[in-house]
Amino acid sequence: MSAGRELLGALLAPTTHRARIIWTAGVGIVIILVVGLVIRTGHFDFAVVKFFNGFHNGAVGSLTNAVYIIFEPVSAIVGTVVFTGIILALTRNLRVASTFAATIAATWLSLAVVKLVVHRLRPDASLLPFPFKPAQIDASYPSGHAAFITALVVTIVLGLGAGRSRWLAGIIGGLFILGASTALVIDGVHFPSDVIASIIWGIVVAPFVRMIWVSGVLRGVDDARSRRRRDVGQPE
Repeated sequence: MSAGRELLGALLAPTTHRARIIWTAGVGIVIILVVGLVIRTGHFDFAVVKFFNGFHNGAVGSLTNAVYIIFEPVSAIVGTVVFTGIILALTRNLRVASTFAATIAATWLSLAVVKLVVHRLRPDASLLPFPFKPAQIDASYPSGHAAFITALVVTIVLGLGAGRSRWLAGIIGGLFILGASTALVIDGVHFPSDVIASIIWGIVVAPFVRMIWVSGVLRGVDDARSRRRRDVGQPE
């Protein structure tokens, strides 16, 4: 089998430690929601935002602005569709491609519920040395940008077979998440607590979403096809 056909094939692997994945996701979601409700009116980490925003000039400012723009919702959606198309073309496996897209999308979009419930205001741009323009007026906690980036990295890592490639992808992906999250704080558009919550969300929710998609949705499709074949008298 070609390398392309094997790309991200581990996404379809049988899920092990299901109870641990479910409990981890459940506890993580509750903690992120509760913490958000506790800190939504606080600005305990604003000093960190102000410190990092002091570096938001010249090349650094241009780079961090680019990070924010590249991972805007529309760009993120388009990027996910493009990557999914590439994966489908290389693997010729709709199950792998759909699992990739569904894991990222559900992990990322489900965070909108927390943003709506918590509704934490963004860092006060008027108190920052280099305020981001245009001003961002949507909820700050958790960060949708950081959640998308984390979901993307975690999904890729989940798709790689256990071994050196997974560890390498995890290390590189972790550094990418850290760099992008730091850029969001330098931009002054998120508190550190916003991006930390999003990173945790992506790490605990993405494996749960993958499990539900593979064990629930794809298996349900397979069962439906089997019943339909039996009904018309076709072999399995």
